[in-house]
Amino acid sequence: MREIIFYNIGKVITPLGTLAYGELHESTDQAIRVVGGKIHSQGDSNHILAEHPNVPGIDCEGKTMIPAFVDPHTHPVFWKTRQAEFKMRLQGKDYEEIAEAGGGIRNSVRAFREASYEQILEITRERLEAFYHYGTLTLEAKSGYGLSLEDEIKALEVIKVLSDELPLTIVPTFLGAHEIPDEYRDKPDRYVDIVINEMIPMVAEKKLAKFCDVFCEKNVFSVEQSEKILNAAKEHGLRPKIHADELNPFGGAELAARVGAISADHLIEVSDKGIEDMQKSGVIPVLLPATTFFLRKKKYAPARKMIERGMVVSLSTDCNPGSSFSESLPMIISLAAVQMKLTAAEALSAVTVNAAVAIDRGGKIGQLVAGYQADVVIWDMADYRELPYHYGVNLVSKVVKRGKPVVQRRILGNVS
Repeated sequence: MREIIFYNIGKVITPLGTLAYGELHESTDQAIRVVGGKIHSQGDSNHILAEHPNVPGIDCEGKTMIPAFVDPHTHPVFWKTRQAEFKMRLQGKDYEEIAEAGGGIRNSVRAFREASYEQILEITRERLEAFYHYGTLTLEAKSGYGLSLEDEIKALEVIKVLSDELPLTIVPTFLGAHEIPDEYRDKPDRYVDIVINEMIPMVAEKKLAKFCDVFCEKNVFSVEQSEKILNAAKEHGLRPKIHADELNPFGGAELAARVGAISADHLIEVSDKGIEDMQKSGVIPVLLPATTFFLRKKKYAPARKMIERGMVVSLSTDCNPGSSFSESLPMIISLAAVQMKLTAAEALSAVTVNAAVAIDRGGKIGQLVAGYQADVVIWDMADYRELPYHYGVNLVSKVVKRGKPVVQRRILGNVS
């Protein structure tokens, strides 16, 4: 069984508990022994090295080690980007106006359907590789730009192939209910029937997704339609997630609680009742500050209100071609600190242990403790609070997946 020791770690920073409220444990001058891809033990560098003189080691040069990031909400499987819409937004058009004019998600759907499986596979591979350069080693990835049985399956099969190929843990989500496609604009209930009776059964039969998501929003899927889709998904073994209350106070958070969703995401316009229902039902809020930033909106999700009520929040990039084209969770940490008033410790917990729970990976990743997967990042900084403070740069020095380095000194490489 492969062993390796990471020694001369200046600081080891890890959240406390399987859900974190911003409490971190810090230890200095450490070594971590990894056996079979999992953390076996941690202690003083000199002591660990003396006990295991024949185990190969990697010198961490006095730098800071943190659990690898977990990104619980991404849309990386698309073909064309949407720079033209970005220009429209800068000229004053908002998200809803662009969508009504035929842009937005439906624009991406048209492009996706024209691309071959091989083209989608290659562009998605390149996109996913960017994530681990910024310290992310686990992410949730959604379909949702096909909106037909054939194209949704194509997207999920791309995710499956790349999950097996890349040094990433990719958790797949079916999002056939991302938008009403062009051909069903005047008969949305017919499209809902297709999602329920054709897409969900096929996705479940092929075991291509763990979760089912729906964009519950004005002019997209109503609360009633969303509830039908998510209940059908549950019957086929897919756990619910939901895009909730992003643009309007629409009742999405309340629905998330009602159907037992693992998470409700966005929540910019969430009601007090929605927060209360989520708290009682244990729904994890996934907050996406880059979307507010990139859409040039002023209102951010009420993170402090949720935290003060004792809720455990997580953060995500929402990487997608329209409203947040970024793979950088360090940038999200900065936005969360500046715009949502999270402390550095709260933000760090939100992209590690809390995000792991939001995609049902709790107890496996997100902490640096014995028995957890050895997914770690060595950062070129002396204090974790530098993450939100020193923004817009990449401070990653090494990225390690299951004890095996995959990024060294910001240069991608497969290390044997």
